Amino acid sequence: MSEQPTTAIIGAGISGLTAGKALGDRALPYTCFEKSDDVGGNWYFGNPNGASSAYRSLHIDTARDSVSFRDMPMGPDYPDYPHHADIREYLGRYADAFGLRERIRFHTPVERAERKPGGGWRLTLADCSSEEFDFLIVGNGHHWDPRYPDFPGSFQGETLHSHHYIDPTDPMDLRGKRVLVVGIGNSAVDIVSELSRKGVAEKVFLSTRSGAWVMPKYLFGKPVGNLIKTSPHLPLKLQRWLARPIPYIASGRMEDFGLPRPNHNFLEAHPTVSSELLLRLGSGDAEAKPNVEELAGDSVRFEDGTTEQVDVIVWATGYKISFPFFDEDFLSAPDNRLPLYKRIFRPGVEDLALIGFAQVIPTLFPFVELQSKLVAAYVGGDYALPPREEMEQAIRLDEERLNSHYADRPRHTMQVDWYVYEHDIRAREWPAGRERAARGMAARLAGRAESREAAAA
Repeated sequence: MSEQPTTAIIGAGISGLTAGKALGDRALPYTCFEKSDDVGGNWYFGNPNGASSAYRSLHIDTARDSVSFRDMPMGPDYPDYPHHADIREYLGRYADAFGLRERIRFHTPVERAERKPGGGWRLTLADCSSEEFDFLIVGNGHHWDPRYPDFPGSFQGETLHSHHYIDPTDPMDLRGKRVLVVGIGNSAVDIVSELSRKGVAEKVFLSTRSGAWVMPKYLFGKPVGNLIKTSPHLPLKLQRWLARPIPYIASGRMEDFGLPRPNHNFLEAHPTVSSELLLRLGSGDAEAKPNVEELAGDSVRFEDGTTEQVDVIVWATGYKISFPFFDEDFLSAPDNRLPLYKRIFRPGVEDLALIGFAQVIPTLFPFVELQSKLVAAYVGGDYALPPREEMEQAIRLDEERLNSHYADRPRHTMQVDWYVYEHDIRAREWPAGRERAARGMAARLAGRAESREAAAA
């Protein structure tokens, strides 16, 4: 890498924006490539790049204070749970406040990213031109490539993935229909809640395989995420054990609403946050069903032996991690497994960083901001990685220490507790990386001195 390396950033969502700001803070040259016409990524409702999963009624399920970047907090002018339009406006203000737009090339998709034999990158753009950079930051997100289940049988009605859902009439008219929503993540329960209101769908069913702990948005009058936080200073196993009564206090038994008892303890998977779902189930507006056993023409058979006639199935079954610009044999994520050092670096590829590839409790925003600052320190030479063998060992240890307790599902292969992660990076990894960088610089200076002495002799 040169003394002041050039960097390419793919994507101008929250990961690309924070990466650009972090590099700009260090006066490091970079170019951000965005195939859309504006910033915002997933929070750009109706994004012409087709990658946004936002629906018309979407409000973020994490409280405002957690969704703020530390470099520019949202402030009390925003509601506790901002609408997607609020989030997009906030990201636009962030880009303007730090002069990020001038370094973003809009309408410029990256078709191919190829690592050169000696290091560095050649990017091929949609117009077939190519550009070369010393370093590459990937921030293309992981909520844009829908994942579909594979159930036996066939279904004669209409289907769509929640990624494409906009409202009860777009992209298809669901009014008066019998609708099955498969999944119990936040998008699933929002869609069920919206469609099951009187006068919308005729009947709404919610099918889940593993269940979930459904938490209200407010607890004791405060945003629930502001009250339930883990600590990096206590064993996680102990904290999870102490937290087990919380969902019973907040919501009661899931079985009382027709849902299965979750196949995991509280905080062993990402909780589902909704103040409306349990009301809809308890009011009979929606009906919970177990996992799908078979698709049967105009009906669906469930694992409890019941069968329901269904007009439309909404697959709220998550997303695949995809890198359309990489050769699959270079980097892919089968079964959504993407082992990375500190969820950023791939061992053996020292000129690549991936930002934002995690399912973070409670939120991704401060997570990508911290990752971006660490990557900028690395590009600027103030932070150094350990040897490859140490990185691979650390990945295994982190998987065991931080992820082994989560449910074994594609949705949870990248689960990260923000408070534990932040403490690990700020208190351990970053100081260790600075020491490694200082030792490396001292060794280089000593080597140059020896070379000069040898030349003089």
